[in-house]
Formats: sequence, structure tokens, C-alpha cells
Amino acid sequence: MSDLTTSQLERQNILNNTIAIKQAEEEFNIKGVPFEGKYYYTNQQLADFFSVTTRTIERIIEGHSDELRLNGFEVITGKRLADFKSKAQLTDINVGQNTRNLGISTFRVLLNFAMLLSTSDKAKQIRARIIDIVINVLTEKTGGYVNYINQRDSNYLTSALKENTARNKFTTAVGKFVEGNQYKYAHLTNAIYKAIFRENASEYRKILKLKQKDNVRRTLYSEVLLLIASFENGIAQELEDYFNKKGTQLTFDEAKSIIQDLASHALFEPLLHDARTKMASRDLSFRDALHTQLAEYITPVTEEDFEKFLGEQSRSLEDQIEEHREIFQRLKDK
Repeated sequence: MSDLTTSQLERQNILNNTIAIKQAEEEFNIKGVPFEGKYYYTNQQLADFFSVTTRTIERIIEGHSDELRLNGFEVITGKRLADFKSKAQLTDINVGQNTRNLGISTFRVLLNFAMLLSTSDKAKQIRARIIDIVINVLTEKTGGYVNYINQRDSNYLTSALKENTARNKFTTAVGKFVEGNQYKYAHLTNAIYKAIFRENASEYRKILKLKQKDNVRRTLYSEVLLLIASFENGIAQELEDYFNKKGTQLTFDEAKSIIQDLASHALFEPLLHDARTKMASRDLSFRDALHTQLAEYITPVTEEDFEKFLGEQSRSLEDQIEEHREIFQRLKDK
């Protein structure tokens, strides 16, 4: 993990991790002013907590205002300020009665300050502990197998089944319409990976540190699996159409050209961008895996994604299979 004081991406990946933030808030139990269902902290409270001057807090706000506001920092005025003052008095927090506007921070913003205050020992302690909490949450939810965190998405199983159907259609088309030996399947699959991820299967394995026995597709996110399924369906159709026009099997280069043309089609552009962004960003945050060929697509992982893979809506693959067991049985009995 990069230095939190210098990497906004790393800071945001932690601050968007709602599960870890909730645990940290319970553990640290830093009392502020109860206001509108949350605890809030004034600049003076932050300065006292981190043993810095209020001017230091103000400089951080001036230099990182967009980031802090994104995470919940705000300046209140008017009736909200009056309500806050009344709550502050009840908790013995001094807010000047002549104050016309006041900056207030949620616990999430307090953590944001902890990641930006490079000279505060207290901030350094908070940074170290929040990293431990993030790692513990990830380990607890995945059992240490972060390469398969994708399978905790409640949409994973249905996406994997759809991709498997498309895969069978693709391999059947390759067998019928493309010349070559048994290696053509692996080579054309690599061409698909290269078109989508800018990496072939072996490069992907190396980045995720997968063992040879590990199945690459079992590590892919549901959105990526659906994109691959779309590619495989489209390629299968294109191979058949090309074969019918040509009257003979396609060469490997002709089949590869179809894949490349499909990848550059405007229809797939937004889907490719979305899949690359999700894969590059999630893998860096959850798996500490950097896809250098997709570096331009890396963004902070969203709060929704943390909930999807680590929150209450996330579920183990075993639980998902058990839920769908009756469906599988009905299909088997047909």
C-alpha cells in the first residue's frame, strides 16, 4: 500500500470502504457533537485531537478542499449552525456565539485528516490502525483468498453461467469454422483477453500470482464475465457468417482479425471502458495487483463495490449455490 499522506487514490479506497470505516468508528469511539444522526467535529476539536494548531487544520482544508468535501466536510450557516450550536453547548464544546459559519467534519473526514497530517503522531497511529482494520476486514470476508473475492458478488453465479453458455457456443464455432489443431482454442481465447484486458492469460496469471491449476475465469468479476460472454457470442456468429460467405474454414489470422474488429467496434467501447475500470481498480484495491496495461483506467473503488464484495449483501459462492440448488436440480431433471 502506498503512503496515505501522498496517495489520494489509496486514501479514497480506504474512505470508501464503509465496512472498515464502521469498524474503525466503533473501535476509536471518538466523541463529537451529535448532530443530524452523526457525530461531527469542529476544526478546534480536530486540532486538539491531533495535537496540531487550528491553522494547520485550515491549511489542510485549503489544500485539499475538494477531497475533504467529497468525504463529508461542510461549512454550515443559518438555522443548521444555530441547531449545531445548541447541541455543542450540551456537550461542552465551545462554539463562539458570534460565529456565522462553521466547518464541521464527520468521522470519515476525521480519518481523511489523519491521512493528510504528516507531522502528527496521533494521525500516524490512526493511519497504521485503519490499514490493519482494512486488511482484517478483507481477510475475514475472503478467508484469505482474495483472488476469489469476485465470487462474493451476488451476481457472480448467474454471470458465470451465462459466460459458460457463451463459451460453449464460441468453442463449437471455432471447431467448425476455423482451421487448425487443438491449440487454436487457447490462442483465440488469448486474443479475446488481449482485446479486452490488453493482457493474455499468462500475463493475467502472473499479475494475480495464480497457480497453474487455478482457473482464470473463476477470478473474473461478474461484469467482466458478461463482457466476455458478449464477445464470445458475437465472435461465434461472425465466424459462422464469414464461413458461409467464404465456403471454407477461416485461417487463424482471419479469426483473430474478427476479434480485433469486434473489440474496436463502437458498440463495445463503453462496455470495455467499464470492464477495464472495474478490473484494474478492484484488483489494485482488493488484490494488490497492478495491471500496468490498464493503469489509465484505475480509479478509487466505490462505496457500492465495497458493500457488494464485503458488506451485508455479499455472499459466499457456497451460499449462492445453495440458494440456486433447486433451480439446478430442475434443469438437471429436464
